Amino acid sequence: MELTAVTFFDLVRDDLNLVEAQLRTTIPAEPEAVSVAVARLINAGGKRLRPVLALLAGRLFECDLDRSVCVAAAVETLHTATLVHDDLVDGSLLRRGIRTLNSQWSPSVTVLTGDYLFARAAAFAARTDSIAVVREFSDSLQVIIQGEINQMFAGRGQASRQAYFKRIYAKTAVLFALSAHTPALLSCASERVGEALRTFGREVGIAFQIMDDILDFTGDEAKLGKPVGSDLRQGLFTLPSLCYMESNPDDADMAAVINGSRNARTLARLTQAIRQSSAISKARQEAEAYVARAHAALALAPDSAQRRALAEMADYVIRREQ
Repeated sequence: MELTAVTFFDLVRDDLNLVEAQLRTTIPAEPEAVSVAVARLINAGGKRLRPVLALLAGRLFECDLDRSVCVAAAVETLHTATLVHDDLVDGSLLRRGIRTLNSQWSPSVTVLTGDYLFARAAAFAARTDSIAVVREFSDSLQVIIQGEINQMFAGRGQASRQAYFKRIYAKTAVLFALSAHTPALLSCASERVGEALRTFGREVGIAFQIMDDILDFTGDEAKLGKPVGSDLRQGLFTLPSLCYMESNPDDADMAAVINGSRNARTLARLTQAIRQSSAISKARQEAEAYVARAHAALALAPDSAQRRALAEMADYVIRREQ
């Protein structure tokens, strides 16, 4: 797993192994095709940043380990479920270089597989025996789904910062906030410190998504598992493209894409122009500003190894290369 090189991971390595064991229980015994597909989704791993965040917050608040593991498993399973539905909605055929479920199955089977994972995520949340955790889990799920609905009906072709930040909060930051805050609900933490951790998670989540959107332009296609500039090709304007638009208001290719053009040559020229422009560094500076705000929120928590690990995690988000 990619995170072995950073020390914040080491504090919860054993705890994360317990989460992985819980995640494997989501694999259904039958039908075989669904069992194999869900196993592939779970075993694909990914960065596991959300469960690591939940586990570190759980240790910071001295939560019961079993309940922290349930929170971490719930968040990661919810994240996996959203990816299944996102890929179907976006028509994505690859994720991390692996064929998506919707590239192999009918939409109905893909949707039901995602629904199954949503149900398993809810079951993990319920095992915390906390109404407050279940309520927050439910509220976060509503935000995620509403964000997807908004994107389907109005999100594509919206070249505005307001639309962008609203979209990435619902897509990414709400899950980071959920991961950081719910352990506070399982402890005797003050509301002030709990809200500070929610803010920390939200700001880190926004920075994470901004960096993802930067890597969509600057990353290696082999590592990304998708074409460079794939969001722009789908009519989604992310922060690098918005920064470029602000600095180049008369760019003809940008105007054409805003007006709905999906011409391959136009998109290729615009993608290359954004890659080579100051828009990339400007977007990164904004990600760094969100991480700085995350550090400020985290400072309200008592000093500990766990708080320092969370601070390192925030810095890692803008250091990563994929």
